[in-house]
Amino acid sequence: MSRIKVELKKDQVDKIKEICKAFDNAEGELINVLHKVQGTFGYLPAEIQEVVAQELTIPIAKVYGVVTFYSFFTMLPKGKHPISICTGTACYVRGAEKVLDEIKKVLKIEVGETTADGKFSISCLRCVGACGLAPVVMVGEKTYGRVAPEMIKGIIAEYADQ
Repeated sequence: MSRIKVELKKDQVDKIKEICKAFDNAEGELINVLHKVQGTFGYLPAEIQEVVAQELTIPIAKVYGVVTFYSFFTMLPKGKHPISICTGTACYVRGAEKVLDEIKKVLKIEVGETTADGKFSISCLRCVGACGLAPVVMVGEKTYGRVAPEMIKGIIAEYADQ
């Protein structure tokens, strides 16, 4: 997959610098800075990582290492309604794979991709702490429990016009 070059505008660079400064430009605050920056921009492309590295006076490789190590961080833009499916043990045993296959079929995208209209993206996560509701699907912050493949079209339809 080829990387798309992101052109940061001056106000975007200023916002990143402002976030870094709020954490005293401290290297030890890297994860907090990345959380805040991703919350602002939705993702952490290389161009954003470069500004963070400059402001915290740390190597870009260190920033990249943290971004790629923690699954919470993403270098690709997520959809307006990110869909996450738990593939932890309880969810997997109770059919998460079939639910995931249905999500991919309905949206016509793979895990890690975003629909062409920018509305939906798919990711997998390991555990949401709701094992009794397995399999679990999250759309944004909303959690759906005991999800069966035949429920997916209805869940997606809730967000289609938003």
